[in-house]
Amino acid sequence: MLRVLEVSLLSAALTGSVSAQPGVSPDDGKPASASPSAAIPPAARDQKAAAAAPQARSPAKSAVFASDPARLARVRAAKMPPITGPVPFDTPEADAICAALEVFPPDNPWNAVVSDWPVHPKSKELVASVGENRPLRYNADMAFILVPPDQKRMEVKLTQYGYHSDKGPYPVPDNLPIEGWPVWFGRHGQKYTLDEVQRNPGNTDADRHAIVVDPVNRTLYEFYQMKKTADGWQASQASIFDLKVNHRRPEGWTSTDAAGLPLYPAVVRYDELKRGEIEHALRVTIRKTRRAYVAPANHFASRRNDPNLPRMGERFRLRADFDVSRFSPEVRTILKALKKYGMFVADNGIEWAISVAPDPRIPVLHEELRKVKGSDFEVVTPFP
Repeated sequence: MLRVLEVSLLSAALTGSVSAQPGVSPDDGKPASASPSAAIPPAARDQKAAAAAPQARSPAKSAVFASDPARLARVRAAKMPPITGPVPFDTPEADAICAALEVFPPDNPWNAVVSDWPVHPKSKELVASVGENRPLRYNADMAFILVPPDQKRMEVKLTQYGYHSDKGPYPVPDNLPIEGWPVWFGRHGQKYTLDEVQRNPGNTDADRHAIVVDPVNRTLYEFYQMKKTADGWQASQASIFDLKVNHRRPEGWTSTDAAGLPLYPAVVRYDELKRGEIEHALRVTIRKTRRAYVAPANHFASRRNDPNLPRMGERFRLRADFDVSRFSPEVRTILKALKKYGMFVADNGIEWAISVAPDPRIPVLHEELRKVKGSDFEVVTPFP
């Protein structure tokens, strides 16, 4: 049985669609120019543009959330182990910590059960724009580390998108994993140490996301293009999320993800697959998005205005009639979550790609996931 929450104050946040912030590149997921030389400071200019932009509103009514009380009861009954030092994500200790960490309040969009939400009137066109015959995929990408509340704070030099960043210092440990560590590097024959990966071997322009979670304070720190240099850490962007509240980032601001959303709440983790249940929405990348966003997103990354393209924050759901019984336990767990919670469009990238922790304990999922096609999804809207 689901606990139904009436959330009048969140109705606009869930349904409002905003076309905001000029000056973004077509598909790179970040503002085209980081120069603050305009007369109006960039952050203020972005928020002004967002406020002035046309908005598509659903009829005035309360948004009806359904959160799973079993999830909340499980999390609050779990005992979080003491955290005395940085804990890598791919360890049994991390599994126990994550299982006891409440990520956002029950009425947050990431925790909303959407299995009975109505289908979006343009669902067919939106799915077709992504690719009805293209397969579901995954990236073994979003590594993270858990830190104690007294973790030493470090300055991180913010380079490209400092004006859309939350200021530090930040609790960055020496063993901070970078996106893809360790699985992606190992499976691609790149035999680097973590220290070498932190220093960006090859000096690539990759996303290089880095995620730090403070479970005791329920605070999340995320970085874009994180890199260790001779002078210390630097990143193109830094975002801080308070996991205790429903606050969004300033209107029109990006985050380490193009949609302005957090990464950690969307990642498929080993402890979830082992437990057989994922209790949150996932994130997905698609190649072509619209010059608009819908909450909980608050940033776009496109110049395209085609109404048949998904907005950042668009929520896709696996169709209820899709048979998941023929899949392995791990993939079946993912597919059940896509039916129950769906997935948010979070960034521009390869079509239908979700994020899975690069944990060596998680088996390779590619061949099974590819049996699911774009036509097996639909777009949902929270209003009739």
